[in-house]
Amino acid sequence: MSDRGLSIRDALDIATAALTDAEDRPGQRTVADAVAESIASHRHLIVQAGTGTGKTLGYLVPVVMSGRKTIVATATIALQDQIASKDLPLLAEHLAPALGIEFDWAVLKGRNNYVCRQKVDEALTAGGGQLELETQDASPRLRAHIEKIDRWSRQTTTGDLADYPGSVSERVRRAVTITSEECPGASRCPVGSQCFAERARYSAASADVVVVNTHLYGIDVAALGGLLPEHEVVVIDEVHNLEGIISESVGIAFSSGRFTNTAHTIRRIISDSRPADRLVSLGEALQDVITPDLGRRVPSPLDTGLRDVLTEARLVCGDALDGVRAVETTDEDANQRKLRALQSVGRLAESIDLALVVGRQHVPFVSGTPGSPVLEIAPLEVGSILAEGIWGRRTAILTSATVPTNLPDRIGLAADSYDAIDVGSPFDYPTNALLYCTKNFPNPNSPEFAKAVHDELFRLIMAAGGRTLALFTSFKALDAAVDALRPILPMKVLSQRDDAQKSRLVEMFAADEESCLFATAGFFQGIDVPGRTLSLVTIDKIPFPRPDDPLLSARRDLLGDAAFRQIDLPRAATLLAQATGRLIRTATDRGVVTIFDPRLATAGYRNLILDAMPPMRRTISRDEVTDFLRSLVE
Repeated sequence: MSDRGLSIRDALDIATAALTDAEDRPGQRTVADAVAESIASHRHLIVQAGTGTGKTLGYLVPVVMSGRKTIVATATIALQDQIASKDLPLLAEHLAPALGIEFDWAVLKGRNNYVCRQKVDEALTAGGGQLELETQDASPRLRAHIEKIDRWSRQTTTGDLADYPGSVSERVRRAVTITSEECPGASRCPVGSQCFAERARYSAASADVVVVNTHLYGIDVAALGGLLPEHEVVVIDEVHNLEGIISESVGIAFSSGRFTNTAHTIRRIISDSRPADRLVSLGEALQDVITPDLGRRVPSPLDTGLRDVLTEARLVCGDALDGVRAVETTDEDANQRKLRALQSVGRLAESIDLALVVGRQHVPFVSGTPGSPVLEIAPLEVGSILAEGIWGRRTAILTSATVPTNLPDRIGLAADSYDAIDVGSPFDYPTNALLYCTKNFPNPNSPEFAKAVHDELFRLIMAAGGRTLALFTSFKALDAAVDALRPILPMKVLSQRDDAQKSRLVEMFAADEESCLFATAGFFQGIDVPGRTLSLVTIDKIPFPRPDDPLLSARRDLLGDAAFRQIDLPRAATLLAQATGRLIRTATDRGVVTIFDPRLATAGYRNLILDAMPPMRRTISRDEVTDFLRSLVE
């Protein structure tokens, strides 16, 4: 109960009554009650809440009522924007007065999301600074774009490039932002008082609720705090992504590009070109050494060839640091270049030191492309990192529409430290949705499989009158389907390969009711197209992770015979459930999910996957499916 005598459910009713599409959502009330109890008892909570539950307000209302400093971490920009621009303002306007409280919130991102006033000033001053470095005096249009950002940055209160009214190329972003690896800190910057990133951190320090990206939260966890404000409660939404994001956040990475970028910072402050030239050469040597192992694990501890390159690079970093420190200048811009060089070279040196002592609890592997390989070093398991960084320090609310069954084990959450609830979804899946999978399809590894998929997909799309999101587990399969079906389908076929951003493709698909969108795993989640525009979702194969994935293969080795059920099955089931969730987005949506992989109908493990999916009515009859789809068109 609050000071005004409001129960959690009273408060939730006040908040939801302010919505234009207010509905009775029993699952939302269950979530709110469980979150309130979790915060009060200091016990962690896992919440599985299907599409349409209203879980976001379900956890935000008890968070606001608790008065506890809370960070909400989410993996997608869309959900961050919804929470910061819709849900939290609604609670501030309608719930806070009823509670007799004031509360505020903030959004905090990594430094390279905000305009750096110092970098912009240097880019536009005589000599060009970073602009000259990036363009080599070759692009007046680039300078004009930076001038526009400069003018905008003098009017905006956030400096967040997401708020900039226009597109920002990667080259422009590099010229007007700074990374945490370069930034010397506001106290050492002549325009530190104008720093947008510092303003965001200052707002976050005093806010009651702070919304962040899960990657940023992972970096704070790895550092055991200091990056984000101290907090008592953390809500991790889309928690099915947590293990992978933490692996990325706490790992280290080396590439030729990182060495080259660090060399640039050195060249801009010292006249002796030898350290920078040597660093660039060592970046090229690193690339030569790791390219043969692209897509594979490398030994841990590192073998002689890699150690020699990194050891030499570490010595060069030491020489460069000595050279930069020796520079004496009274020019403020030069002093800033000096500080950024010290920061950048120092961070590279720290990363090399860590890599040279890496042991068997980490997995070195080579990712990237043949032209741009990357040496990554990730933790073999993240449970101990999360135990120290979260579970033992604050109360955690972990939620998603689909929570893997083995999530607690994968993230190191002790069995006696948490409660778990599953509130399902309010949608009538058995009535409104069909799940179609036939036993008669060829094996996914057979040469006949692709043609069978194309033929069946054609029939289903024609029955649905377009209105199809066709998902594929590889770009090869995507391209083959587009090549086969685009020439013979009478409706527009949009492809992920088309020259458009993901958000733009989804907008085009939603705007043309009869169009189809063909895409890969990046569209399995984060796509929200309610209504008749999307009546058919197809998936070519059960999305098992690649057997040769370097990090997962190391984790499989650790688990032995249990690996398939501990790693591969939960990941496939979660991703398939996420993809299936694209179909029914409102109570009135209707449609079909088709999975062409016959293993879903025949394999012994099929029920473990089906149990993770919404409770749709199942069929193996093509005629039943096509009749249902035609009824939706009519």
